[in-house]
Amino acid sequence: MSLQPPLPDPTTEVAPTGVISATAPVPGEPPQSPPPTKRTLPGILLVALTLFATYAGLIAILLPIQVAMIDEANKVTNLGIIMTVSFVFTLFAQPIVGAISDRTRSRLGRRAPWMVGGALIGGVLLFGMGFLDSILWLTIFWVLVQVSLNAVQGPLSAITPDRFPRDKRGVASAMFGLGMQIGATLGIVLAGQFATNFGVGYSVFGVIVIVVTVAYVVIDRDWSSKEAAVAPWSWRAFFAGFWVSPKKHPDFAWAFTARFLFMLGYFVVTAYGLYILTDYIGMSLADAAGAQATLTLAGLVPTLVAVTISGWWSDKIGRRKVFIYASSAIMVASLAFPLFMPDMTGMLIMNIIIGFGFGFYMSVDTALMTEVLPGGGKDAGKDLGILNIATNIPQAMSAAVAALIISALGGYAMLFVFAMVFVFIAAIAVAPIKSVR
Repeated sequence: MSLQPPLPDPTTEVAPTGVISATAPVPGEPPQSPPPTKRTLPGILLVALTLFATYAGLIAILLPIQVAMIDEANKVTNLGIIMTVSFVFTLFAQPIVGAISDRTRSRLGRRAPWMVGGALIGGVLLFGMGFLDSILWLTIFWVLVQVSLNAVQGPLSAITPDRFPRDKRGVASAMFGLGMQIGATLGIVLAGQFATNFGVGYSVFGVIVIVVTVAYVVIDRDWSSKEAAVAPWSWRAFFAGFWVSPKKHPDFAWAFTARFLFMLGYFVVTAYGLYILTDYIGMSLADAAGAQATLTLAGLVPTLVAVTISGWWSDKIGRRKVFIYASSAIMVASLAFPLFMPDMTGMLIMNIIIGFGFGFYMSVDTALMTEVLPGGGKDAGKDLGILNIATNIPQAMSAAVAALIISALGGYAMLFVFAMVFVFIAAIAVAPIKSVR
């Protein structure tokens, strides 16, 4: 049976108001995607949940166990090498795959071929991960898995500007945020069930990634882009496209800067969460491990509530920036509690409140990013991939920055001060954005 998506009759769907076309694409014109259906939001949620469950389960549980079984004595160094090498290779995977998907012309549309291809390659590689007994081969496989999963995530993020008008993107972004938060928790829980048989665990995640991704692109079909116009290929233009001039596109530059600063402030605290409990709060390592799980769960519920409310509310009133300001204020207030209450109670209050702040930020910031894309989003895959670098780099460098702050600037208390300052500056960086209210 052919997977060719039929051109939908626009009269069978209720087209949203905005810039998304409700008519089938015209050959020779720029590529178009159909308006969202009742399957689009649940699909985004499920694919995002699957991706982030896989990331979290593998990074937190399965990969460290396998590394330790290969070489117990050097597990810390080896895991650090694997994660660093994979970061270098995957840093630009999303913008590159996104840029290529923007130009893709196929009967399945622009995004589906890359999502399916990435899922199939990543899933098959995961089947083989459990048989590896060499750090070198484990590193190679992990890099390829990461690149493949990023080939799913990059095009997935472009579905929001492809298929939703501006006044509906808050809800769509909230679905992605919900998937990320729920997936991270469920992935660790699921991976924990395979702690003594990590090979089976890898295979389970591989099957889930393939099944969910393929099911989404088949059930919620995109329009064909096979006959759509495409600019002549130029290597010079391709690589030049990864530079977005701050002078020509200041809103894009401010959005990138704001996200970078906010994420750096957030991750410098979370990167050393366990050591904060042992060295700052004064817990034993065993108690700190249990407390860390408690704090994670305490922050999960308010995060999910805030993500759901903020996306819908932001769409309703047609504003984004006010939610960024509010989330930043909530985050700054929450980070003050451990300074005045250096105990488990202070940490618990911080995690509950910071959950609301981070949840408000996640869905609305993602929607805001889709509204500052150069050219009205015609290269959404590439441009959103570039903006995602503003999350990846702070996350990767947060541990090193935190270590420097602790050793050179006065200990763990300064982590909270640093985070407060950077989150505050990030909110200021949003103010100059003119194309978004």
